[in-house]
Amino acid sequence: MADTQSQQDTEALSQAVECLKDGGVVATPTDTLFGLAADVFNTAAIDRVFAVKGRPENLALPVLVNGWEQLALVAKEVPPQTKRLTERFWPGGLTLVVPKADAVPDRLTAVGPTVAVRMPDHPAPMALIDGLGGPVTGTSANISGAPDLASLDDLAAQIGEQVDYILDFGPPPQGTQSTVVDITTDTPKLLREGAIPFASVIEVWEAAST
Repeated sequence: MADTQSQQDTEALSQAVECLKDGGVVATPTDTLFGLAADVFNTAAIDRVFAVKGRPENLALPVLVNGWEQLALVAKEVPPQTKRLTERFWPGGLTLVVPKADAVPDRLTAVGPTVAVRMPDHPAPMALIDGLGGPVTGTSANISGAPDLASLDDLAAQIGEQVDYILDFGPPPQGTQSTVVDITTDTPKLLREGAIPFASVIEVWEAAST
């Protein structure tokens, strides 16, 4: 039975990765919420994410990476304290807003100069990133303005016909969105309270600054 489940998981991940490589959009569980994954360097795929969510054009899409090294693909000139923050809070529920790399499509960031980046603590998005060989979008899978999705059944009912693949792999999301912190200035700025207490972020930042 375990071997059968393992084979099913392997096949599901393979199909999802191929979908991403073809410019598709994959709905996937993450550690925080269900998300919509697409290749961040594929503008057509990014357009699809906006369309699936009904997301306003002026709202940027967050990015999921598999670690510190991959951050360099989407960000540049990050503050020196960034490394300490990622060592302490990644993988996990901390999203960092940093200066975007030149290669990141303006469509992803709504023509803004920054990008929001996180390393998820969940096997599904990590497997997608590894299989694709690059970062993926990490926006929540619900329609913009609608409540967060609580289950795969809810996800399928709301956006199942709009996405290219629904990945059922790993544990269900914890249901708490990530904490979003802007670190593009000398002092971190809290943009959204979430899974990680902002006080803990400041503590690590200040320790790294001394």
